[in-house]
Formats: sequence, C-alpha cells, structure tokens
Amino acid sequence: MLAAVSAASPEILEALSNPEAQLTVFAPTNAAFEALPDFVIAYVLGNTELLDSVLLYHVVDGVVTSTDLVGMLDEMGMTTAVTLEGSELMVSVDLTALTAKVDNANIDMTMIDIAASNGIIHVIDSVLVPPVDLPAVDPAFVEGDIVSAGSSTVAPLSEAVQAEFEAAGYTGNLNNETIGSGAGIERFCVAGDTDIANASRAIRDSEIEACAALATPRLPLEFRVGTDGLAVVINPANDWATDLTFEELQLAFSTAVTWADVREGFPEEPILRFIPGTDSGTFDFFVEEVFDDDSAPILAATETRTSELDTELVAGIEANVGAIGFFGYAYYQAEGDLLGLVAIDGVVPTAVTVEDGSYSLARPLFIYSDAGIISAKPQVGEFISFYLSIVNDVIDEVGYFPASDLSLRVSKLVILALTDMGM
Repeated sequence: MLAAVSAASPEILEALSNPEAQLTVFAPTNAAFEALPDFVIAYVLGNTELLDSVLLYHVVDGVVTSTDLVGMLDEMGMTTAVTLEGSELMVSVDLTALTAKVDNANIDMTMIDIAASNGIIHVIDSVLVPPVDLPAVDPAFVEGDIVSAGSSTVAPLSEAVQAEFEAAGYTGNLNNETIGSGAGIERFCVAGDTDIANASRAIRDSEIEACAALATPRLPLEFRVGTDGLAVVINPANDWATDLTFEELQLAFSTAVTWADVREGFPEEPILRFIPGTDSGTFDFFVEEVFDDDSAPILAATETRTSELDTELVAGIEANVGAIGFFGYAYYQAEGDLLGLVAIDGVVPTAVTVEDGSYSLARPLFIYSDAGIISAKPQVGEFISFYLSIVNDVIDEVGYFPASDLSLRVSKLVILALTDMGM
C-alpha cells in the first residue's frame, strides 16, 4: 500500500496527506496486493492516472466509523459511500454474523476504526478496483483461431458471447468444446492444446503445477465471468419435495431408495438420480458443498445416471416422476414449467440470494488463459476483452447472475494490463 501511495501523483499525495482533511480509508493488507499478479501491480504503478483512480477509490471524505456505517444501513443491511474517485462503494453488514463487506472485500472486524493523523482506517482483504473501461474491440479486425474447452455450465455463457463476437464481424474459427471443467483444465494444463479453459470451479493447485510443468510453461490467469445458483430440480409432477433441508438433500443423493426415506410422509416413489459426470465442475462443487468434499456417498448411491451433457440430465428428469438432479441454473431456466425447482432450507436461487450467499449452492464461473498465450495469439486477448465488456449484457438471458462488481473489475484490470503491455 505504501509503495502505491508513494508512486501517486503529487496532487494525490497532497490530498491524502493534508492534515486538515478528515478521511476514511479502506486499506488493503499486503496479502491483498500479493493476490494480484505481479504484472498487474507493475502496470498500475506505472500508470499514474490509473493509480490515482485506484487510490482515491479506497478513500471516502469525512470520518465514517463502524458505528456510523451501521447507522447508515437500509433494511437489507446495505449502504453506499461516495469515494474521492467519484464512484460509489457498496457497503454491506451482517449484524448477526458480525461481518461486513465493502464492494465484496471483507472488512477485518478486528482492525476497524484505526485512528490516523487525518481520519480513520478500516482494513480490508482485497484491493478495490474502480470502474474499468476496456478499449473497444472490433471483432471484424480480429484475425486467427481460438480454441476453448471445459465446463458445460460456462458453455452457454461463452456461446452467447461467441455469438455476439461473430455477429460483430469475427470470421475466424472459435471452437468451444463442452467436456467438463476438469477435462477442460486438463486440456489446458496437461495437453496444452487450448487457449481458454472454461470452469465452474476454481483451478486447483495440482492443476496449476501441471501447467507449470508444460514444455512451454503456463501460469493460469483467472477471469471471473459470472455466478451460478446451482439448481436442484425435480419432475414437475413431484409436488412433495419442493423444499428440502440440507440433511434431506444429502439423503436424496445418497442412501435413500424411495422418497419416503427422505422424509416421513413422502410417497414410496423410487428415487432416480441424474447427476453430472465426475469430470464436471458442477459435480465437484456439489460434492464439496453438500458432502463436505467426500464423493463416496453420492458415488455409492443406487439408481444414479451420470452425463457430462446437462441436456441429457434434463431429459431424464423430465421423463421420470421420481427423478431428482442438479445442474447450472441456466438449464433449469431454459426448461420453464418442464422442471420443478427445489428450495434448500426455504431458499431458491435468485440474483439476491446468490449474491448475498443465503442460497447455499451459489458458485463462481470462470474462464482461464495465460499471458504467454495472449502474447503469441493476440486474438485470444481481444476475445477475452470483448467477453468481459459484454458479459453482463447477455448473462441474464443465458440464465446466470452477474459476478460481483469487484470480481469483474479485477478481471478487466488483468486483461487491460496484458493487452496494453503487449504481454
């Protein structure tokens, strides 16, 4: 943080150090800066105008204590604060859990209301990024092929962006293969024959190590493109299992043979389970969240059908009254009344419940690439820049939810640094 401040313009240094000013600073930890790629930090430090904007986005005029923040909350536990950069920060507080966020960065509740010479400091765990405008990409002038593969969940979103890219004039070949998150990352990090990996889970350390071991090493760069509320669905004729507890959800996907085994009073209808294949990020996420990362119960369940294609799962559930399954929310939304949506502990996935975390099966959606790939194949960087610029224009139609502003802005900053520096 000190290095960033010292590299700022004289005007900003004067404004931040003015002893007569009364300011509130949301200060990222050193670990927050270290979480950003080195080239992004170098890019920001070398661009005075951008650096000034980033710094001022962390500062609010006037002293705003934690008590003040609580007093400003609306009925949803949220408020906004205008920064010296000119944009608004979104602040949310959970009074029950005693946690608080600013633009989805966590405020360290043990390091709040720290007195400074000209105001007060609250420590946060992420670097805040102001609105980022990416240079316009004209797909008609983008040349060269692009190869991507991976998640069936991310696929509809990537395909929607691809359709816009092609409609705007791109005439190259953009091949997007749907093979599951794990298989897509394997193509990217083991075979090394794709430019982009689509994933509905974060890349694992072992996969990053595989990327580094390639003959031409790759360092996966993460771009957050959206959020999915994983949908647990049933046949529409099933009018008894529309709201399950978390424990009942576990039973439904493990030891229960009939629905009566899930809850007393449910019918003796046999349960048929339709689940994504084990290479799927959707499967990994469900196992992690529902079975505490132990796949044994769900793999041992009887009457289970698996497929890497969510469309096959959809068809199976629609054809069997006792069926239950799970997949990305977009596939549920596309079917409408042909599927029933299951609430988990009374909560269904919506834009609000997914963003605030009250829906327990919300998850991030990513695409991954590499600086070396983008340097050797500029069309990949141009496509990712186009993707991040329009993703929120198409994501609702696809059936997913936008990523948080902070996540999307960080992704934009990463691709801006890559393309502007010629990496």
